[in-house]
Amino acid sequence: MSEGKRAGRVVVVTAGGRNPQILINALASRFSEVVVLQEPGEPKSVFVKRRARKLGWPVALGQLVTMVASKFGKRWTEGRARAILETYDVTDTPNADVQTIPIPSINTPDALRHVTQLSPDVVFLVSCRMLSAKTLAAFTCPVINFHAGINPQYRGLMGGYWARVNRDEENFGATVHLVDAGVDTGGILYQARMTPAKADTMHTYPLLQTAAATGIAVQAVEDALAGTLRPIAVSGPSRQWYHPPVWTWVWNGLTRGVW
Repeated sequence: MSEGKRAGRVVVVTAGGRNPQILINALASRFSEVVVLQEPGEPKSVFVKRRARKLGWPVALGQLVTMVASKFGKRWTEGRARAILETYDVTDTPNADVQTIPIPSINTPDALRHVTQLSPDVVFLVSCRMLSAKTLAAFTCPVINFHAGINPQYRGLMGGYWARVNRDEENFGATVHLVDAGVDTGGILYQARMTPAKADTMHTYPLLQTAAATGIAVQAVEDALAGTLRPIAVSGPSRQWYHPPVWTWVWNGLTRGVW
């Protein structure tokens, strides 16, 4: 075991990216063995069809435009992104010491074979597909999720953005919770709140929420390893949110200054 690190095998399930890498690095700096099971990103065609079935084609296509704008807009917010990393003393640089195993999806027999072979003490989810009921039932250890939003008010996607749109900045933050069959409905373990800067937008909210909340992710895993996980009672309305369609995003930007 590496000197100064807590014993325990942590399996992280993710589709990869800058924000998950920040959490992977934070966990790897504290725990002796961190292994990543990495899915490919979900094809946009699959996303749009699923969203269209639920919300209709106009909204689904409008959301797709917003997602594309968010992806390309990050090119012009890199300065703010680097400032966030420096402020919270975190890194998004891939860690060569962390084993990464590619999987087609966590909800496949191949992935479950890897989980069985690894025999983790805790599974940590961040930016990955929802676990099917069969997959969740197959895990024999605690399963924890990192969510960039305050539950239960801002379940789903773009929690920080919607908190700002609703003038609810006191609920701009992140949640670490147990995983159940719902969308971010599992027992809440820890929450962290932070204040976005004027320079922050949809392009940087999730990065800020992640960078400022690595501590609660580490603490939740510590609790899981120690057998002391204790969900907390949190009151408030429960709602699942989605990406805003592009017309909503532009309107909120122009009328409320929230981009």
